[in-house]
Amino acid sequence: MEGSSDQPDTPKPVSEPQPRRAAHLSDSTVGPLPGRGLEGHRWIARPSEAYTAQALKERLIGGVQSWRDYPVSLRLWFWLIPAITAILGGILRFFRLDDPPSLVFDETYYVKDAYSYVVSGYERSWPANANDSFNSGNPDILLNTPEYVVHPPVGKWMIAFGMWLFGGDNPFGWRFSAALAGTLTVFLVSLIALKLFRSHTLGAVAGLLLAIDGHHLVLSRTSLLDVFLALWILAAFGALLMDRDDGRRRLASRLAAQAAASPGGRPKPSQLVAGPWLGMRWWRLVAGLCLGLAVGTKWSALFFVAAFGLMTVLWDLSARRIAGIRSWFSAGIIKDGIPAFVTIIPIAAVTYVASWTGWFLSKDAYYRQWAAANPAPGLDWLPNSVRSLAHYHLEAYKFHQGLSSDHPYESSPWTWLIMGRPTSFFYQTPKQGTPGCVVETCSSAILPVGNPVVWWGGTIALAILLFWWAGRRDWRAGAILAGVAAGYLPWFMYPERTMFIFYAVSFEPFLVLGLTYVLGLVLGRSGDPAWRRRSGLYIVALVLVLAVLATAFFYPVLTAEVISYQEWRMRMWMPSWI
Repeated sequence: MEGSSDQPDTPKPVSEPQPRRAAHLSDSTVGPLPGRGLEGHRWIARPSEAYTAQALKERLIGGVQSWRDYPVSLRLWFWLIPAITAILGGILRFFRLDDPPSLVFDETYYVKDAYSYVVSGYERSWPANANDSFNSGNPDILLNTPEYVVHPPVGKWMIAFGMWLFGGDNPFGWRFSAALAGTLTVFLVSLIALKLFRSHTLGAVAGLLLAIDGHHLVLSRTSLLDVFLALWILAAFGALLMDRDDGRRRLASRLAAQAAASPGGRPKPSQLVAGPWLGMRWWRLVAGLCLGLAVGTKWSALFFVAAFGLMTVLWDLSARRIAGIRSWFSAGIIKDGIPAFVTIIPIAAVTYVASWTGWFLSKDAYYRQWAAANPAPGLDWLPNSVRSLAHYHLEAYKFHQGLSSDHPYESSPWTWLIMGRPTSFFYQTPKQGTPGCVVETCSSAILPVGNPVVWWGGTIALAILLFWWAGRRDWRAGAILAGVAAGYLPWFMYPERTMFIFYAVSFEPFLVLGLTYVLGLVLGRSGDPAWRRRSGLYIVALVLVLAVLATAFFYPVLTAEVISYQEWRMRMWMPSWI
């Protein structure tokens, strides 16, 4: 979230997050001030200079305000770096995507639901031997009765899209959308890192770390809902980042126009009480759409709606304060906060309801006719479909609240960051003579264990980010922490609920961004001595090499390769992983 510092971003691409310069208004200027870290900074500016459009934009955003502000030689890399990391991530996700050639773990629910969407537009029930038939390439055994499900439709519609393209009778078809979503998430996290850190190097680091992480890799190769949730959450965050700059450009332009129209070269005192209205913020519409799709995938996205809503309002409050608005808090709430709410929330709500179109269009989906059989005096003005859907949501909420059955791979959120109990998605013991098995006993497993460098390093990075947000007031650290907090902390409110570590994939991109932030600190600033930069580069390179080696080591148990039992045991670093 936005810190209380009134300093804008550093005005050029850097290798680490930089503190921002303050601009205090006066009728005189001073030269460089002596003292550590102050050389070359302009702390005081004439009002006629402080309220020009360029000065305001540099104070609010920084010198590099978009990819077009990079030198021509670097503009292409702004898009090439995310594309290259996404290609790497795509290769890891699509290679042998159809192995194992059977439904694994909760694919038994979501893949079959998605096939029901392709056929009917809503979930239908299946006979007892449905998995065997599905695995053999014969999914067309749907029953005519509806199925009760407790997750909204978006993720299943996305799985259905892959099945529509490549067929529902093969593993590639039912896993295509998950692999595509995972690849797009790698692209987005690299692009967002470029936006946050103004560094091509750190953009590549973030994309590479997410591309090779085993936890994200497994979730991108199996058709569960969580990878789609992560995609839409990250897309909403990226849209709000774009809105942050767009809003500050508008504020700078409108204040500069007011200053230019005033004799003293600065806005009138009355104009600085609250500042200007900023008009329609189109990127907020995009964020609302993405958040609606996220909630339409899993209800846990509601916590991101709250966290991101607070975050974007704090950004606007800080912008008005930096710009010199006197009543910046009340003005920010009225002129930015309320418009943000009425822009993001209705769009998200409409998007969410629209995702239930298949249910609305059906006649016999689960609870579709509930209202007709349960009249409610005083509420009969509501359409039956709306009352039925509301009842559906109430029952699903009760189910989630009461979900406390034991499961051999359930895990407490306390253990997620250290990967205390990864969820086994698939395990078989092929015998000697099976393709790939040349010893007496072999193993073939899918265990979504995260890369230790990424997860353990990212956990340490969170503590450092807390210091840089609270102590150094760096808004980037706060924004990353907001993403982690929204995806992680709410689970501690439900200690009795059955939970799994793969829920953490929703905030994993922010964990990667946090580790990238700290690696930027290690790398040093562009103006640091050569020996300092070189030492930082060696350390960052070592971290990346270790991360790549860790992924190579764990790769067989991430992708169901057939290996010897001893090789499998060698990769079970903790007893709780078995």
